Amino acid sequence: MNLTRWSARFPGTQRRGARNDQGTVPVARTEKADKTPPTLPSVVDLPLRDVLDRIPALVALVHGPQHRVAYVNEAYTGAFGPRTTGAPAHEALPELEELGLFPLLDQVLRSSKPRTVKSRKAAGGRSYTFTCTPVAVPTTAASSSDATGRGTADHNAADHNAAKNSARGNWENSAAPADTNPPPAPDGKAEGNAASARATATKVLSSVDDKGSAGPSEDGILLFATDVTDHAEAAERLRASERRQRETAVTLQRSLLPQELEQPDDLRIAATYQPGGTEAAVGGDWYDVITLGGGRTALVIGDVMGRGVRAAAVMGQLRTAVRAYARLDLPPHEVLQLLDGLAAEIDATQIATCAYAVHDPNEGRLVYASAGHLPILVRDENGVIHRAGEPTGPPLGTGGWLHTSGSVPLSPGSTAVLYTDGLVERRDEDIDEGVASLEAALAGATGTPQVVCDRLIRALGVTAAHDDDVAVLVVQHPARTGSDCDLFRNAALELLGGIEAAPRARAFASGVLASWRFPTELHDLGVLAASELVANSLQHGSPPMRLRLRRTDRRLIIEVTDGDDHLPRRRRAEPGDETGRGIAIVATIASSWGCRRTPGGGKAVWCEFALPGAPRTQLVAP
Repeated sequence: MNLTRWSARFPGTQRRGARNDQGTVPVARTEKADKTPPTLPSVVDLPLRDVLDRIPALVALVHGPQHRVAYVNEAYTGAFGPRTTGAPAHEALPELEELGLFPLLDQVLRSSKPRTVKSRKAAGGRSYTFTCTPVAVPTTAASSSDATGRGTADHNAADHNAAKNSARGNWENSAAPADTNPPPAPDGKAEGNAASARATATKVLSSVDDKGSAGPSEDGILLFATDVTDHAEAAERLRASERRQRETAVTLQRSLLPQELEQPDDLRIAATYQPGGTEAAVGGDWYDVITLGGGRTALVIGDVMGRGVRAAAVMGQLRTAVRAYARLDLPPHEVLQLLDGLAAEIDATQIATCAYAVHDPNEGRLVYASAGHLPILVRDENGVIHRAGEPTGPPLGTGGWLHTSGSVPLSPGSTAVLYTDGLVERRDEDIDEGVASLEAALAGATGTPQVVCDRLIRALGVTAAHDDDVAVLVVQHPARTGSDCDLFRNAALELLGGIEAAPRARAFASGVLASWRFPTELHDLGVLAASELVANSLQHGSPPMRLRLRRTDRRLIIEVTDGDDHLPRRRRAEPGDETGRGIAIVATIASSWGCRRTPGGGKAVWCEFALPGAPRTQLVAP
């Protein structure tokens, strides 16, 4: 049997070959195509209460000068417990007072502008960001909420949650108008009061949501709180990590700075280092004081650009290199030349500023060289401020620059200040203004070097919350008066050469040391050292020659200068050698000895003897 012929006759079927013009099978006769799109609810038709009840954020509505509670959503009650509508916020919402939001609410009412406070931590440990937005609450709705609030003030949490649950409908039907007058529950007074509270809150929110209402209204505030606990905890962990890193950098920085400052015989020195505030990373500021021997002292201050542990590490390497180069007793510009090459080798991307100065009490001036650093300030004995100007070169690490040295007077009674840019640099003013302010502060700062340091720090407004590191080095050359003058004396003799120079030098040294009332042993050793240094200069040097004797309260210094720049070296003399023992003898009997080239050409060879009973080199903690 051919079933194909009969299948076309069954109800609701069609022949297999029957197709429309488009090549598709037409719809069965019993079905009709419905081309009408489904009706979607509009957002503007959604009741405001249903929206606020369903969002996870905390929402509350208050109105009037007392901030009476008109509405709190379910998320708010879940976070802080049920709240009574109609009561003042001071009574009904104590958590707002704990969070310090009432002044903000008053400000929003006065200004009619929204305000936001970020990450306020509540009593339960959660953190919230609150946004307070001004809204207009109709007076009739507000009055209803007040009356209902007074009638439901004694409801417990169960009644409140029951009212919340009864107020919530299915989200699919939320486009329908909210029932603002629900009948009271037949099974008890509590359920009826809760339903009445729901009706009043719905009426308030519906009135607020009604944009076409033109009736009388009262100022209100819509509080919207977002839970930002996870963000706050992550930020706190980040801050704790930054604090640990900063403490590590500060510890490294302080360990690389001199723990105690060397105190030369002729100078009084103090230094202060203050890291930036907690919001600022540690920089690479450093300072140092190096006794060169022969009464000379090197003063160093520098600043490595950058922040953190890396800048502190580079600073430590540069400071160590400075001390090594200073032992060579080179002129300041040659020390900076060596540092420039070293800085480029340490880190080609890291640059640093540095000022290196040498004080010689015999010359009464400060010879310095600067690599992009701020000028040294000197207040002379008359109170006049001198600013060390040119020459100055680019920062260390740039390369390709020949540094030169300059000088500034530092006579007895003068005070010099070396500092980093953190002391004078401000974001809102030119750095020259900061240097001028430092000059004015230095003009009136008197006292010990440490007192001057503290006064300069205070005068320039540096506090614990300062945004940059600060390093200050104060150097005083005190004027000697009274009995101190007898402890600091100088004597010099010009030597013309010839066979009579050595006997003449011995006689001069013997007479001077006797007049200074040195013990016999020290007297004899001093005469011997002077004789050997003069003999070495006569044999290996050239005119002009000079013998200089100098005493301080701690040591005797003997120095011989000549016009030849060949530096002597200590060597071992063979038993048959008739010469070569002079420097070895001096090195044996003296406390220390050394030599250096002089700026005008030639050299100076010196040795020191510690005075009996004199205190050792004093060290003062910065």
